[in-house]
Amino acid sequence: MKILIIGNGGREHALAWKIKQSPRVKEVFVAPGNAGTALDAVNVPIGVSDIAELVKFAKQERIGLTVVGPEAPLALGVVDAFESEKLRVFGPTGAAAQLESSKAFCKNVLRQADVPTADFQIFRDPDDAMRFVKGRFPGERDRCPVVVKADGLAAGKGVIVCKRRNEALDAIDRIARRKEFGSAGSQMIIEERLEGQEASVLAITDGRTILPLPPAQDHKPAFDGDKGPNTGGMGAYCPTPMVDDALLAWIEEHVLVPTIHTMKRNRKPFRGVLYAGLMLTQTGPKVLEYNCRFGDPECQPLLMRLKSDLVEILEAVVDQKLDQIDAPEWDPRPAICVVMASQGYPGDYEKGKPITGIQAADEVPDVKVFHAGTRLDQENNVLTDGGRVLGVTALGESISVAKLNAYTAVQKIRWAGAWCRKDISDKALTFAAEVQEH
Repeated sequence: MKILIIGNGGREHALAWKIKQSPRVKEVFVAPGNAGTALDAVNVPIGVSDIAELVKFAKQERIGLTVVGPEAPLALGVVDAFESEKLRVFGPTGAAAQLESSKAFCKNVLRQADVPTADFQIFRDPDDAMRFVKGRFPGERDRCPVVVKADGLAAGKGVIVCKRRNEALDAIDRIARRKEFGSAGSQMIIEERLEGQEASVLAITDGRTILPLPPAQDHKPAFDGDKGPNTGGMGAYCPTPMVDDALLAWIEEHVLVPTIHTMKRNRKPFRGVLYAGLMLTQTGPKVLEYNCRFGDPECQPLLMRLKSDLVEILEAVVDQKLDQIDAPEWDPRPAICVVMASQGYPGDYEKGKPITGIQAADEVPDVKVFHAGTRLDQENNVLTDGGRVLGVTALGESISVAKLNAYTAVQKIRWAGAWCRKDISDKALTFAAEVQEH
């Protein structure tokens, strides 16, 4: 069987690498791909949003299954387009993908499904939003623990966490007046700021059966100690000890199941990956957001640990037979992904910097370097081509060993302006120490 993966990030490289291992797969194509997918698969120069060309390519090449990586083509209805041409495709329809593409839609579904989430208000007019903030927090220097979110897709950056009133007013101005996130800011959500640890629970579902994957923890802020601006994710590890089996069962029952049921009742059945971004508050888990795809960078450590055939799982979703396959088998060792980024990310950064040391990093035992923002030049040298450039992913007998393996590999890679967080997975060690104390 031939498989097409849509996307060009670290998640898509991880998918290509894992899918290629399936005995059922003859050839893997990635559109448009990156320098890493060029090694593990065949790159096709078609953009992720060029749906007509993607459909045409899938028909010409007789692709047996297409796997959609990023959110933009899902929101544009790539799955609907493929299904209308009787092409097999993994991912939710455009209507179902509104769980990610519209935060207002998502919050209304959560309310309807009675899923725990932060209190919220939805605004279209920036003046109304500012009046709301000034009315709720009348003092100039008042504490103002809110989160202001652009409604639409903003590459993980349209969420502004505020402490003071002037920060909230500035966030409204940036989203709705200055249009920093473009049309994503045509409406916005203001919600209470939740306190606690964040965790990611991804589940694969065919709309009836739900298969929760081992819980992970992403690191969204740019700098060590969760300081600095939000990014698309600076690293992740899996599994996280903060979500044990009992809590995972609770999340399945009170978060995933009611959401899938509500989507079905609303005639927008959800099939694909439902990714719940959760805040573990003192009163229990609450949903911060849903994504409708494998997370990036969570996908990388998850797939490093998956021992089963990923293609069998994806096909079972497409055929709505997820209840008929064996439960996936996982490597008992934890995995960590450290994102190496370009200088200036998540703000402006330069592209085209030559990268050295990737092969040496790949040769570290239990390590795989997944490419995200990379491309090849005419001499086949690897150059930087994005903000998040590489996802250095490692297994280890413990989280400490996995971290050591990952950072040992990171030290072998060089380019002008390369940087990363140094504390990916430390939260797991802190958590374990606190549990022992109690």
